[in-house]
Amino acid sequence: MISDNGKRQCFSPKEPSYDTSQWSLILAGGDGTRLRSLTRRITGDDRPKQFCPIFDNESLLDRTRRRVAQTVAPERTVAVLTKAHERFYAPLIHQVPSRLLVVQPENRGTSPAILYALLRIAKMAPTASVALFPSDHYVSDDEAFMAHVRVAFDGVLRRPELVILLGISPASPETAYGWIEPDQPIFGNGRPAFFRVRRFWEKPKPILARTLLAEGCLWNSFVMVARGATLLALIEGAAPDLYHSFLGLWPVLNTHDEEVAIEALYAGLPSTNFSEQVLVSRPEDLAVLPVGGVQWSDLGEPGRVLSVLAQSGVHRAMAPTLISA
Repeated sequence: MISDNGKRQCFSPKEPSYDTSQWSLILAGGDGTRLRSLTRRITGDDRPKQFCPIFDNESLLDRTRRRVAQTVAPERTVAVLTKAHERFYAPLIHQVPSRLLVVQPENRGTSPAILYALLRIAKMAPTASVALFPSDHYVSDDEAFMAHVRVAFDGVLRRPELVILLGISPASPETAYGWIEPDQPIFGNGRPAFFRVRRFWEKPKPILARTLLAEGCLWNSFVMVARGATLLALIEGAAPDLYHSFLGLWPVLNTHDEEVAIEALYAGLPSTNFSEQVLVSRPEDLAVLPVGGVQWSDLGEPGRVLSVLAQSGVHRAMAPTLISA
């Protein structure tokens, strides 16, 4: 966590004390095509990266679930999957109750995946706050990262109208990430500061990336915390057609009729991106919490995976094989 004077505060590891109003949503339905050349070398098949044991023989999905469990109870953690990947994820989630698995008939991008899962959570827990996590990220310090998530949950409790994004203090002028430009602080007063979002910068050119770094902008981790109802309202305002098409499923959610209804809906859905369709269009509804003192990487390209392996020393024996392959 970052204090008001900009210094990192340390957190001691402890047994999690779960808040029953807090839920989490893990996105694990992507196809992982950009990392396919590397994951094929590791597993010999075309499984998406989130089901691949890139670090220490543990899949990225399992690492994410373990990280999230430091703050949110496993029985209140929902995973979004895609049916075509079942042979890859089935061994990883065989003990997870079906009510916590949102299985899409097809991958149609992050907007439908998030909306579908949020409606499922709303059906089970209408007043829940929800933390959303991609399943394909590297985090150097799980406890420190999840401490920021707890701070964001507290921020949502005080300001339930906000969607709070976690913005990573950048280590370089990265051109392949999305960036968040913070605006004025919302509240602090001895507590961690949250900032309004002025705008997003997606995959900036090198000159602009250096400017964003110098001006204190943040990498967009796509980890966010909000009331479930707030996120649903945000989607309704930014993508009303998508929202209302899913809302028609409400009566059959968590029933035997859900699978047939969701297959019919997905058959006519275009692929849409939540960042572009929802977040970028609604910056006035967002806040950002800076995350410092934690190494973070979106493992979207082979080069990033090799870089993380080299820097962290995780699974050292694998790196030479991947580099020479």
